[in-house]
Amino acid sequence: MSSKHGNAIEVILTDNAPAPAGHYAQAKVFDGLIYVSGQLPVRTNGEHGHEAPFDEQAQQAIDNLLAVVRAAGSSPQRVLKVTAYIVDVKNWPRFNAIYAAAFGDARPARSVVPVPELHHGYLVEIDAIAAIDPH
Repeated sequence: MSSKHGNAIEVILTDNAPAPAGHYAQAKVFDGLIYVSGQLPVRTNGEHGHEAPFDEQAQQAIDNLLAVVRAAGSSPQRVLKVTAYIVDVKNWPRFNAIYAAAFGDARPARSVVPVPELHHGYLVEIDAIAAIDPH
């Protein structure tokens, strides 16, 4: 991926994350920042896994998010802000453990928002803003 300069807006699309199922891009890059759309725990082949346990859903959603971040020329260490939407606040400690394992010492700014439900009956959705790796 070659980074664009100036006022160009780049659309990110990778086969390592589920293809958009609606009117949106996996991510857009502008002025050195990557804006990643909400990632549900859809498998990369497009199959839905809403019946999977919360832990598996959380891991898949994070994996999808990081695949898009990497496709845009970045890494978990350069993720600046994450917003996670989780069904049932009781899932927060489990989400936190899976998230901590994925991001390690990077510790992006983060919001966790409990919600009553998500599309297709999923239990977690996650979006992010990241910085492009300057090298």
